[in-house]
This record gives sequence, C-alpha cells and structure tokens, in this order.
Amino acid sequence: MAGFKYHAFISYSHADRAWGDWLHKALETYAIPSRLVGRTTSAGVVPKSLAPVFRDRDELPSATDLNVKVAEALAQSANLIVICSPRSAASRWVNEEILGFKRLGRADRVFCLIVDGEPNASDSPELAEEECFAPALRYVLGVDGQPTAERTEPIAADARAGKDGKANAKLKLISGLLGVGYDELRQRELQRRNRRMALVTALALVVMTVTTGLAISAVIARRSADVARQAAERRQKQAEHLVGFMLGDLNDKLAQVSRLDIMEAVDDQAMQYFQSLPTTDVTDEALTQRAKALEKIGSVRMDQGHLPAAMQAYQASLKFTAALASAKPGDTGRQVAQARTTAFIGLAHWYQGQLDDALRTFKEAQAVLLQARLRAPADLKLRYELATIDNDIGHVLESQGHFQEATAQYGDTLALARELVAAQPGNKDWKVQLGLAHNNLGKLALLRGDLEAAITEYAADDAIESELAARDPKDNAQRENLLLVRAILGRTLVLAGDLEGGMRNMREAVDLAMQLRAIEPNSTSFQEDLALYASQLARQLRLHGDMAGAAARTAQSMSLFRGLVQQNRGNTSWQRESAEALIEQGEQSRTAGRNDDAHAQAQAALALLEPLRASQPDDPPTLLATLTAKLLIAGLTQRSDAAAAKRQYEDALELLAKGSHDPRLLALQAQALLAMGRKSEAQAAIQPLWRSGYRDPAFIAVLERAGIDYPINPAMQARLQAASQPARSAAASSSTAQE
Repeated sequence: MAGFKYHAFISYSHADRAWGDWLHKALETYAIPSRLVGRTTSAGVVPKSLAPVFRDRDELPSATDLNVKVAEALAQSANLIVICSPRSAASRWVNEEILGFKRLGRADRVFCLIVDGEPNASDSPELAEEECFAPALRYVLGVDGQPTAERTEPIAADARAGKDGKANAKLKLISGLLGVGYDELRQRELQRRNRRMALVTALALVVMTVTTGLAISAVIARRSADVARQAAERRQKQAEHLVGFMLGDLNDKLAQVSRLDIMEAVDDQAMQYFQSLPTTDVTDEALTQRAKALEKIGSVRMDQGHLPAAMQAYQASLKFTAALASAKPGDTGRQVAQARTTAFIGLAHWYQGQLDDALRTFKEAQAVLLQARLRAPADLKLRYELATIDNDIGHVLESQGHFQEATAQYGDTLALARELVAAQPGNKDWKVQLGLAHNNLGKLALLRGDLEAAITEYAADDAIESELAARDPKDNAQRENLLLVRAILGRTLVLAGDLEGGMRNMREAVDLAMQLRAIEPNSTSFQEDLALYASQLARQLRLHGDMAGAAARTAQSMSLFRGLVQQNRGNTSWQRESAEALIEQGEQSRTAGRNDDAHAQAQAALALLEPLRASQPDDPPTLLATLTAKLLIAGLTQRSDAAAAKRQYEDALELLAKGSHDPRLLALQAQALLAMGRKSEAQAAIQPLWRSGYRDPAFIAVLERAGIDYPINPAMQARLQAASQPARSAAASSSTAQE
C-alpha cells in the first residue's frame, strides 16, 4: 500500500456498529500467512499485517470538521470497505463516502460486506426496503463525478447466514484487499483452524484425564489415615480448580471452534466428578463452588435446548444449595442461592410444558425468599429475586387460565420493581424488571379486552427498554428486550387498526432479531425471536397486500422453526409458534387460490396444536392458534363439504363456550357465528369489540363480506392513539440514536 496511511477505510451506518467493531478487529488482527508476505500482486506487495484500518467516525474523536477529516482519511486509504445493510443503504453519509472514494479514481478498490437485506432489491418496488447497496455502489460515475444510469456490480462478500457466513466473508474481503486467491487463503485458514482444534481437543482430553486422576487420588487419600488428610484436601482443591477451568475458559474456547461434542463431554465429565464426591465432611466453600459449577452446566444445557440434562444439573446443584441454606438459615445469601436454583428447576419444568410441577417449584422458591425477607426486609437483591419469582408464577397461572391470580402476581412484580427503581434509579436490572411487569400487565389487559390499557402498558415498557438500549447499544440482551416489546406493541397496534404503525414496529423488531442472530448464530433464543416475529410480520404484510414479502418472511420463519423443533421436540413454545407460522402460510395459500395447500398447512398446524391443547387446555396462545386453524379449514371446505365445515365451526364455538373477553377470540367467535348464519348472536360479540376500538384488518374484512356496518369509534381511537404516544417517542429516539 505504498503511499497510503491506511490499508482500508470501513464505511457503515451506526446501526451496524457491532459489525464495524467486528470487521475492524478481524482485519487488524488477521495474521497474513508468512509465505504470502512480500509477494507482488495486483494490489501491490503483500504486507505483514493489514493494520492500520480506518473506521469511520470512531477514529475522529477530536475532529472539528468531520467532512474534511473523512475526505483526508479516504484519500489516505488504499481500499474502501462498505458494510452493506438497509441501514447503510439509506445513510446519506455512507453514500457520500462511497462517492468521495470513487471520485479519487479507485472505484476498483471498493469492496462490500453484506450483513443484512438484499442486493438490488430496490429494482422491485415491493422489496425496496430490503435494499442493502447504497446508490453510489450501484452506478458508475461519470466524468463529472456524478452517478450515471450505467449499472455496476460491486465486489461483495456475503456474511449472512446461509451465504458465505462471517468467517468466509472475512477471507473473501482479505483476498480482495491483498490481491491473492480466496481458495489459497481458505486452505491456509482451514489448516490453522485444524491445528487450533487439535490443540484445544488435546487440552480438553488432558484436563479430563488429570481431573479424573486427581479426583480418584483425593478419594483414596481421604479414606487413608488422618496424616494424609491435608494432602487429600489439596488434591481435591486442585481437581475442583481444574473443573472450574473446564466449565469456564475451556468451554468458551470449545464454543469458539464449534466443538459442542467436546463441550458436552467436558460437562458430562464434570457432572460425573461432582456426583462421585462426598456431601459430608466438606468445607462450605467447596460445596458453594460445586453448586455454582453445576448451575452453570444446567444453564449451558438449557441454552443448547437439552432440557432433561439441564434439569439433572440443576437438581444436583440444589442438593448443595439446600444443604448450605439449611446449615445457616440466617444467611440471606444462601437462602437466595437456594431459591434461585429452585427457580431454575421450575423453568426447566415450564419449558417442557409441565405446568403443575413448574408452579409447585416456583412457589417453593417463593416460600424460601419470603422467609428470608422476614429477617432482611431491606435487602434489595432479595426483593429482586422475589419480583422474578412473582413474574414466573404469573406466567404459569396465565397459561392455566387463572388470569385474575396472574394479574395479582404481575401487580406484585410491578410494586417490587417500583420500589427497587426508586431505591436505585441507575440499576439496569431493576428497570428491566419494571418494564417486564408493565409488559405482562399489558398482556392480561388484552386478554380481558382492554386495548387501551394493553397499549398503555406496552408503551411504558417500550419507553424503558428504549432508554436502556440507548444507554448501552452493545448490550445484546437488552437489544433483545427491546425487540420483544417492539414486536408485541406492533401487533397490538394492528389490532387497534394502526396497520402502518404496527408494521413499522414489527419491522424494527425483525431487523434487531436479524442483527442479533448474525452476531450469535447459535443462540436458540435469537433464532426463536427471528422465526416468531418474521411470521407475525408476514401476516401484516399479507394484510397490507404485499404477498411476495409475506411469503419471503414466512419461508424464513418456517426454516428456522424446523431447525429448532428438530433440535428439541420437547419445547412446547417452539411447537406452538411453528404451528402459528404454518397457519400464516395457509392463509397466504388461500389468498393465492391454492386451497389444497392451505388445507394441508392448516391440518399440519392442528396436528402440532392438539397435543399441546390436551396438556395445556387453558393456555391462551394455544387456544387462539387452534381456533384460527379450525376456522381456516372450515372456510376452505364450506363450499365443497358444508357438513365438515359446520363441524369445524361448532368445534370452534364449543372451545369458546367458557366465554372470553380477549378481543381476538371474540372476533373469531363472531366470524364462526356469521359463517353459520347466526348474525344476531354474532352482534353480541361485535358490540364489545366496537366499544374497545378493535379494528384488526382481517376482522374488518369479515364484517364487510357479511354486510355488517362497523364504523370507527372516534372517541376510543383518540384514546388509543394517546396511549401509544410514549412508545412513538421512544421509537423515534431509538432510531435517531442508531443512525
């Protein structure tokens, strides 16, 4: 790079800063193979390192004139790398930087890293929002330095899942920067990776062997005379330090090279070791260490979707935390540790659909905490644990159909969270708990038919999550909290008739989910977020008339859910959400006139839902999905088989016989009654919907086909719009912060 200060200039939207950070580090730390250094290529002489690389804006903390400094940096850069996404494609600054670099006569040294969106999507108006190439990338510059109408195809590496992926995309960029063959770099990288894997694998096996030997030595020594006791304790301590390394640094290194098989072997070895140790005549410090290690094993297995194995680890941990708490009932920390481990067991029950066991276990944890609170009423961490348990209990009660009791639990969570935030306003965990309480109360408000209260609570949560996400943009857990509430608020706004606002919120949620999945592709949580909300966005796109966009999002959702369900068929949430995606696919097929496909898709959804209904008959989302599938099938068969359609409508009405104030269920009830010609009975469901301001576009279409007048309720619409204002302000602030 003779004559240049920087090997590359990275241009990106601040919304893609995480990608900018990753790429900057990846390039500057890349070890160029020694055999390539000094070789002359089309890009010049291959250097020993790609450092320094200029990263836009972060490199200019004291610049007084950003445009001048950026222009200088561009002129001093041998290459330009553009991180391509819909955010950067819409960024004026990114486009200007590309134009500035091309005007230097180096258009052939522009490289792209695609992280989101689609190249040249703007060629189709319905997909324009997915465009990831800025205008300056897509067109040749004229002699006047302005874009012409002549198209150009930029050199691009694609980091998206299912394309090149991050590792290969990085190598493609580097091969372009150096002017060497991609295959040559890739082969050398594979050799390096194999060496690293061999070293880590060997280290894992050595550590497991040494640990086992130390454990056996410790047990033998402990059974010998008192003279050997100190030596035995020393060996046992060494063994437990090694186990700590196995579960900590070694597990992290194995995760980096994707050796999940060895990770599981390491965890299994650690489990066997802990199970072989005595539970008596051991120091409290050793027991505490074992409990924490076993809890960590459980959490790793939970994240991997191995729920029975996670349960085994949590139960083993509880033996130690319970023993420690029993030995010192006045030690608040020990009581909290026991309650937390018990709560993890409750979560494992919950994820497997074992609601009664989950409720019993959560209440056991709550009892421990309430007893401890009598001795330490001012302990804030204890209150936080209580708020968390109240929230968990509320979830189970809600799934069992005990909405009034669930509301009380969520109300207790809200009260405790407000106390915590008042005591420590800057504590992030406290605020997250406060936002969660608002969210859960919003959910129950919707179930009782109060759209205004639901939107108010969701908007309050959205404001909290937006503030916290803006405070630390790199906190992926907080970004997930934000995407969750943004999606929930979005679909609720659609129920209130605000399709545009709902789609805007849902798109933001899906964009966030895609960013997080790109950062952590193996996270089942981020995969579920993207799968679920891509499906819900598909429904909104369909209602808006964008069938191509809806089909693309549904295909994305179905692909993700297939992988999740195959990984863990015991996760009831994934099964239900997969069924919901199938129902949306069926609705799209019906709209396109493919009735046979629609019928098969709805039946496949019911096949997933019926077992869930049998085990959780009062779970609201499962009931809603089941009814939607039945009405879809009934509508498809009404003309060809009136008797079969009538049975489906009657089954649906029977499921609704208990009565519900949930506006979504009332709308389905009205739809079934209208299809059966029972118009006067349908009015009983329609009136409360009108009073609440319910205006879901699908329901409006049903009423229009039935010739039923359903005017806007202006007073309620004004109240609903006012209720959503805090969220609109928070969303605007969040978008500004990311740009």
